[in-house]
Amino acid sequence: MNVIVTGATGMVGEGVLLECLQDPGITRVLVVTRKPTGRQHPKLREVLLPDFAHPEAIESELTGYDACYFCLGVSSVGLKEPEYTRLTHDLTLGFARPLARLNPQMTFCYVSGAGTDSTEKGRQMWARVKGRTENELLRLPFRAAYMFRPGFMKATEGQQNVLPMYKYIAWLYPALRRFTPGFVSTLAEVGRAMINVTRHGYEKRVLEVRDIVELAGRY
Repeated sequence: MNVIVTGATGMVGEGVLLECLQDPGITRVLVVTRKPTGRQHPKLREVLLPDFAHPEAIESELTGYDACYFCLGVSSVGLKEPEYTRLTHDLTLGFARPLARLNPQMTFCYVSGAGTDSTEKGRQMWARVKGRTENELLRLPFRAAYMFRPGFMKATEGQQNVLPMYKYIAWLYPALRRFTPGFVSTLAEVGRAMINVTRHGYEKRVLEVRDIVELAGRY
């Protein structure tokens, strides 16, 4: 497979990228990024894109791919709804729409988060915006689109980009995995689940934590 990964300078995207680089069935990985990752690998190619809402300048680079693992995102902390919508919904759809046109046989995987609101009517602003983004992605003419809703994620050993909060509470992971299995996974499992869903599909289009863990270990 040939795959596109976004958000590779963030925690989730870097974890997914590492799984793609290790998978022998993936022959080419295109990282679309706003700043260089600093990684070197025979499979890896990077293309800089300052504004994901306007990928027209790199459209010639985006053809011939089997999957896109869209891991780019921002926290809603301190943001009003219009700005968060621009950085979450508008940016994501701005990148996904030309991908659907250029690669209609593509599988598109989007990382939203546990608690995302598919009704788009709940109290939490971020959950409404993420829900709207998911819903519109599912309507695009990809071969398939899957929405990933991870919770707490254990970083992969060797990751460079780990959120401070995760560094401080990583020691809790074994207990969380045991007592709250519907809330925690590893980033390796998120990456494996994306690769597996591209190859084999899945019976649900919206994957909660238990689905991600199950799919990661299915094949």
